[in-house]
Amino acid sequence: MRVLGVNAVFHDPAAALVVDGEVVAAAEEERFSRRKHGKRPVPFSAWEQPEQAARWCLEHAGLTPADLDAVAYSYDPDLVEPSDVPWEDLRTEYARRAPYFLATALPGLDPAIVRFVPHHVAHAASTALAAPFGGDCAVLVNDGRGECRSHLAGSYRGHRLETLAAQHLPHSLGLLYEDLTEHLGFLRSSDEYKVMALASYAEPRHLDLLREHVYATEDGGFAVKPLDWATLAKRRESDGEMTKEHAELAASVQVRVEEVLLDLVRWLHERTGQKRLTMAGGVALNCVANTRIFAEGPFDEVWVQPAAGDAGTALGAALQVVADAGEPAAPMPGADLGRSWTDAEIADCLRTAKIAYEEPADVAVTVAEALADDQVVAWFQGRSEYGPRALGRRSLLAHPGRAENLARLNEVKGREQFRPIAPMVLADRAAELFERGPLPSPYMLFVHDVRPEWRDRIPAVVHVDGTARVQTVDPDSEPLMARVIREFDRRTGVPVVVNTSLNTAGRPMVDDPRDALECFGSAPVDLLAIGRFVVRRPGSEGRL
Repeated sequence: MRVLGVNAVFHDPAAALVVDGEVVAAAEEERFSRRKHGKRPVPFSAWEQPEQAARWCLEHAGLTPADLDAVAYSYDPDLVEPSDVPWEDLRTEYARRAPYFLATALPGLDPAIVRFVPHHVAHAASTALAAPFGGDCAVLVNDGRGECRSHLAGSYRGHRLETLAAQHLPHSLGLLYEDLTEHLGFLRSSDEYKVMALASYAEPRHLDLLREHVYATEDGGFAVKPLDWATLAKRRESDGEMTKEHAELAASVQVRVEEVLLDLVRWLHERTGQKRLTMAGGVALNCVANTRIFAEGPFDEVWVQPAAGDAGTALGAALQVVADAGEPAAPMPGADLGRSWTDAEIADCLRTAKIAYEEPADVAVTVAEALADDQVVAWFQGRSEYGPRALGRRSLLAHPGRAENLARLNEVKGREQFRPIAPMVLADRAAELFERGPLPSPYMLFVHDVRPEWRDRIPAVVHVDGTARVQTVDPDSEPLMARVIREFDRRTGVPVVVNTSLNTAGRPMVDDPRDALECFGSAPVDLLAIGRFVVRRPGSEGRL
């Protein structure tokens, strides 16, 4: 069975392809359009069909639109309740006509094969049906909103979902966090991770008040009562000063969301008796909350899908249609589901750009030497990542032992100085350096406490609260990056390198070689490692 999954309703338009139960391709439209999160001018800011991503998925598999058995659309307009907001009705009508929009974008596609999958069911399938352990599990979905709900709690047995709780709008943990994001001067439905980072810089002074307004209910749901943010911290403009009051408000909401999620998880465990929990939805990208669920919750295992936000519903919708057809689906093979280029294609691109490049005997050794010499390296290798995190395919790398590299990389990317950068660590060494969070942790979706004896050795990646958002690297699945880290360890005694996404502020992660060259040309990066080639910035040299 050949099923194309599509997300194109709220934000993060994406496409995914499942063939005979195997996930063969998945990509966000922003990697092609270069519009982050698929944003366009209001009011059509989130209504972008993933035309380029869908065409690429089919081309990658050698299929045409006519070869598809089904197209799974991760939103069901029949579930939307009447609204007094005109744009809500327009969105619903837009979704209802999606089969015809898709048929126009993908000539040869029969609109009759489009299946509408409820938004939160798509989220649930994206994690429970893609999880590496397979089989039965509990599932928790929390995001801003779906058709008329913001939450789903359920259980999968034999690839069949039983929904046990679903929270009705307007109550929403995701919208609560989005409202706070906007109040703090950031872009809603985009910059929530900045609020999570900011929360570490203050105490949750307003926690008692938040507990009165946001709380779990006895039926597996929760309530979110209106709150006037301005009474707690003055609204901040995007270019305004960030104050202690702003950080305290961020900390208060962050901790309260964590507490409510823990209540929901405990209720779900009591109802299901499952040992494994899978999570998706935008709230599941909150690494700090995920770690509390793992460390303090009742489940033995917690797994979060790497594209847990709305982009992941493209995959989930496809997997749900496959499951409904009675076909088994294999776990997703990893997050590297996007585009790649051969070395010959990369060399041709470099020659066309008239850029001097080298072909070292071993690119891993060359990069390790540059990192040990405190150079910043742009890393472009293999298939690009599906989801918002750079996982060693489209990354900026640096030396973790230099505390100043945090500010240095934030300057390279043109972003706020309170933003942390992350460590990539060899999987077999991770427990020596990090504790509390789950290991291995290949998708950078949990935070870990940095062991005290290592904090001064890798200061660039230690957040203000002593934690780090870890990505473990397995040499079996990531042999090239593992060799970089091993070679760096040989030179420095540190089995860790800094990893942050290969992009600059406001731009999507680079995806193709031309994107990589544009980013390298515009940012103060010392070395570009692209395929088996390296490009050096003229006059660049080590800093040690």
